[in-house]
Amino acid sequence: MVELKIKTRPIGATAVLGRLGHPQVTSETNGHVDVVTGASEPGFNPLDLMFSSLAACLVLSGRIAASKLGILDRLSEVRVHVTGEKAHGEPSRISSFIVDFHVEGDFDDEQRLQIAHMAEQICTVSNTLKTSPDISLTIR
Repeated sequence: MVELKIKTRPIGATAVLGRLGHPQVTSETNGHVDVVTGASEPGFNPLDLMFSSLAACLVLSGRIAASKLGILDRLSEVRVHVTGEKAHGEPSRISSFIVDFHVEGDFDDEQRLQIAHMAEQICTVSNTLKTSPDISLTIR
């Protein structure tokens, strides 16, 4: 019997904002992102980070899907563009995500659909966004 070893990765992030300046975000693995706040400033704002998380998760899941389907060798690229629409009214939120999923490689349309749909089922971010996860808030 083959024993599977699953390597886990610490997850989470901390954001810090002083009286002046921009938020700085640090991941549990010491990754850093400066967050912008102005509409015309280049860089990532909080919504960009959310859209980026979904896009990154879907491309990774697309590659996993192609591998599970036994057609990874024919995959040259998975590209996902994510935008969204803000809801009118309160609470402030994104009411819909618009995902453009592009699979490049030697595939027919049915295989492209299979990869995209399987990727959506695999992706932790898309699965989370489809639910209403609990948020536990501790105040210090």
